[in-house]
Amino acid sequence: MDEPSVRAVGWARSLPMGGEVKAARDWAREHLDALGWTTTAPETADAVLLTVSELVTNAHIHARSNAQLTLSRDDNCLHISVHDTSAELPARRSPGTEGTGGRGMLLVDALADEWESRPCPHGKSVTACFRGPRTEEAPGAEAKH
Repeated sequence: MDEPSVRAVGWARSLPMGGEVKAARDWAREHLDALGWTTTAPETADAVLLTVSELVTNAHIHARSNAQLTLSRDDNCLHISVHDTSAELPARRSPGTEGTGGRGMLLVDALADEWESRPCPHGKSVTACFRGPRTEEAPGAEAKH
């Protein structure tokens, strides 16, 4: 049985603290447009953009750090990764009824097909994965996830 080869395409951007969340969304939208996701999978594209906002915001607010945003795509998923300089891994919190924060990772958990966080030598990376529109699958072929 032939295994599909791994093909990865990626883009990266550094986002300094202070007002760069919109720039991150706009940058990600350009790449989603280039992939065709904004027209073929608009709900997924919206979920990706909201996730980009949440992960970059978390890096700026909770880690008090610049954010390194990377989008990479392989045969199965689009991976949204944000690296910051804090070693503290994100945790799902129960937001209070009065508070305006505490919902970011709950949103990411609800939007992404899967997500994970990993410590790195100089901080951490949080990665969310999204399965996009399928293209030209052979008849009878099963999607691999």
